[in-house]
Parts: sequence; structure tokens; C-alpha cells
Amino acid sequence: MKRMTTAVAAAWMSFGLVAAEGVQLDRSVMSERYWQIWNDDVQKKIDADIEANRKADAAFAVDAPAGTEVKVEQLDHAFRFGAHIFNFNQLGKTEWNDAYKASYGQGGIFNQATVAFYWKSYEPVPGRLRAGGGYEDTERYWNSLSVEEAQFEQFWRRPAPGPVIDFLKAKDVRIHGHILIWGSAKPDWIYDWYCPEEEKRAYDLLDIPRNDGRTRATTKNWTGAYNRAWTQAWRAAFTNESVTEASLAAMAPTFAKRMPEIFRKRVVDVAGAFGEVVDSWDVVNESSLDWAKYRKSRTGLPVWKSRYGLMPGDYPLHALLDAKDAFPAKANLAINDFNICNDFLSQVKDLEREGAKIDIVGCQMHIFNTNDCARLAYGATNVNWVGTPATIRARLDMMAKTGRPLHVSEITITSPGADDRSRMIQAVLTRNIYRAWFSHKALMGITWWNTVDGGGVKGEPLVSGLFTTDMKKKPAYEALDQLINHEWRTKCEVKVRGEGERRIVSFRGFRGRYRLSWKAADGKRCEKLVEVR
Repeated sequence: MKRMTTAVAAAWMSFGLVAAEGVQLDRSVMSERYWQIWNDDVQKKIDADIEANRKADAAFAVDAPAGTEVKVEQLDHAFRFGAHIFNFNQLGKTEWNDAYKASYGQGGIFNQATVAFYWKSYEPVPGRLRAGGGYEDTERYWNSLSVEEAQFEQFWRRPAPGPVIDFLKAKDVRIHGHILIWGSAKPDWIYDWYCPEEEKRAYDLLDIPRNDGRTRATTKNWTGAYNRAWTQAWRAAFTNESVTEASLAAMAPTFAKRMPEIFRKRVVDVAGAFGEVVDSWDVVNESSLDWAKYRKSRTGLPVWKSRYGLMPGDYPLHALLDAKDAFPAKANLAINDFNICNDFLSQVKDLEREGAKIDIVGCQMHIFNTNDCARLAYGATNVNWVGTPATIRARLDMMAKTGRPLHVSEITITSPGADDRSRMIQAVLTRNIYRAWFSHKALMGITWWNTVDGGGVKGEPLVSGLFTTDMKKKPAYEALDQLINHEWRTKCEVKVRGEGERRIVSFRGFRGRYRLSWKAADGKRCEKLVEVR
């Protein structure tokens, strides 16, 4: 199929079928109300903002005679089009794993990958750091399991980071580490190993469960997940107004003192192993609701009554301060959250006032309910923060007040179902939402979360991938490929201007890395690598 010309791409809203590389996006799957929201004027505004915010005028000196034709090829984007790579070598067949890996780097659509550093799986017992991996991280191991067996394995979606990073480095893909400190990912052994018996007995009075086998047998609603049962018990205890932060610390003074040390060691361990090779890090995850309870980052309290249960006092601030000390200055440190509101904005500003280094602000956008994507197709405007272009712009404008680049760090856009029409709806939603995000000046990247249908954790939608379960590209993948590798990729030929020592090639293009090439007078091919900023 022929690629869209620039003129056709600019006027795509006028056609019933939208041509894209390898796919035709059928606008008839969406309601008239949807197209009233995403109308021609909106599309023109998005195009204008993309032109203004994502392109730059460039001029480079070249050693070629005036009038020489120079080929301009964009090799990569400055903007980060990402996806997590949690399913690395885990899909059950070598050909499926190969297709998955091919989506990263040259020939794929992702120039950044989010690598799993979840504490619970990275350090399953104290001191056992799964940096390089073992047999449970090999393709052979995962190929020996059925899909059902794989999804119940301890390290499903949690491959050891070393082999993944080696792969990404070889593919010249930027690496983003996720996550250093998150209450839901803290290991069970923190309480098991480091809270003394006499202090556990004090917490027994609050019905805090122990990880001794009895909890696993009795908390069937948690499918044996002790950490969740522990968190639930603490939340119940926190409803008692007489249970204060001071009283909790007094009941277990050794444990209250030891927790910050354990959390600090976690940050230092990861920095020591991967600080030099990973480009950016989510340091703290989903902490704004905890911050909103106290309204300040430096409370001086010994512990926090967190939505995750008992946590070290002021843990978001200390995590960022610890990361600032432990990681090299070149590492970009991020805070990440789903709670995209004024509380998150206020937390970021407050953390920075207290000395935290925050280089990137991560904003999640998950549509986990497949019905919500169907509602969007019918013209609903109240779905997460992507119901209308105006809502998208308003939320990003708000978070841009942090003064930091924004990363739409985890996104889920589901198919309403597994049929062709549902997949087409997903593709149209994806195209429009990505265009709106890409057009915003404050954004530096977008990261798709689960790229394979069924590749998420329990409770996440089974049809939110860009690939089917057998690694066939869905229309949403083709739509992103068309945007990233064609519509948003500069490729042209220009002539050298000037004489004497000043011979210049100038053009306007998307920010990123380029190759300029031409033929010298003797027919020899010459080239120059440049950066458009």
C-alpha cells in the first residue's frame, strides 16, 4: 500500500478511511459525536502545535560544493516513544520473543524501554540481588511453561535487568528504570526479618498479620499475597484515631528506626549496580495520596500512615534525596503518579523546596476498563484525563507548572473487545491521543504499558496490547508506526548554499539525530551525523 503524502496526512479527517502504513483506519467505527469532539479545527490546532513544538530550523556546515544535493535522513527522535519491556523472553515461543524485541530500536517503534526494577523481585530475599539473572530468566525456562503457568511464576513480568539492559544497549535504545521506592512493591521480608519478635507481638494487638503460613492459608481474597493482607490490616488500624505515628513508633522503636536504613540501602544498591548505564529512573511511585494526608514532604514523623500500610516517615523525600546522593549527576530522576491533579503538582513543588532533585515528572494514564474505550468511541468526555483534546491540554498545562519535562509514563488504551471493530476503535483512539500528547510543548516522552494482549498482571485488561497474544501487529501498532516512523520522521533532499569556507545545509525537521549524505566531486560518498535540537 502506498504511504500517505503530507497533503493527505494533513487532511485525513476528510476521508472515511484513513490510510496508514500497513493499515487503514476506519473513522466509521467512531460515533459522529466523537468526531465532533476531535473535529477538523482541533486537528489543525494539533498539527500547528506539532509544527511549532516538535520541529526546529537547522543549519550545518558541510564540506561539499555549493549546489550539491544532500540527502537528509532522520535516524532517531529526541522525543521518547517508549514501552515497558517486562515480557522480555517470557512469551513462550522464540519467534514471539523475537517479534517482541523487534519493536525496540531500529525498525521498530520504541526508542526507549522501561526496565523492571521492582524491589520485591529484584531482591527476593535480603542481599540476593537479581542483577544478572539465573535460569529463571532464560528463554528456555519460559518456553517450557504454558501461558497459564507463566503468569503465576514469581518473576513473571519481572526479568532480571542485566540481560535486558545488555539487549537495549546493543539496540541503542534509551533505558528508563522503574521503580525504586513504591509501597506496593516493598518486600515482605522487611517486616519478617527486621521487626523484632517483641515488637511484632505489640503489632499483633493491631491484628497485623505475620508471614508465617497462617496468613497465606486464611486470606483467600488476597490469593496468598501476604503483602496485600499486611497493607489491608494496617489501613484498618489507621482508622483508629488513637493510633498515631508516634504511638506506632513507640510500639516498635527498633523497626521504626531500621526501616529508613533498609529503604536507603535499596536505593544505594541499585545505583551501585546500574547507575552508570540506565539513563533515567522513576525514584518514587504513586505517593501523592500519602503526601496529601500530611500536606508537606518534611514532617519529621518517625513513620507515615500510608495507603500502603506502615512506611518510613517522609519516605518520598528521603527516596529522592538518597537517589540524588547515590546516582551520578547525569542520571535523570523522576517522580511518577496516576493522581494527575493539583495535589501531585503541589507535592512536586514541595519536594523541590526541600532539596529533592526532580528532572522528569511522570504522569500515568490507564484506561483499564474496556467499556470506557467503547464510551470514548461513542463520544463520552469523562474518561480519565483524555476525554477531550481540551482536557488533555489542561492537565498537561497544569503539570507543566512544575517547570519540569513531562513523561506520560504509563499508558493503557484498550480495545473494547478482541474483534476487528474493537481493534480499530483502539487504533483511532491511539492515533488521536498520541497526536494530542505529542503536540504539547512540555512533553518529552510517552510510554505504552502492556504491549502484548494478556501480558499484564491480574486485573489489567487482556486486550490492551499493540500485539495479539500470538504477536500479530494490531491496527494500533500500525497507526503508531505510521506516526512515529513516517509522518513524524523528516526525510528530504536539500542543496548546499554558500561559497568559500561557509557552505551550509539548512532544513526544518523534527528534533532528533540525523545523517546528512552526499557525493563528492570524485564520486565518493560522504556523510555527517548531526543533532537537531
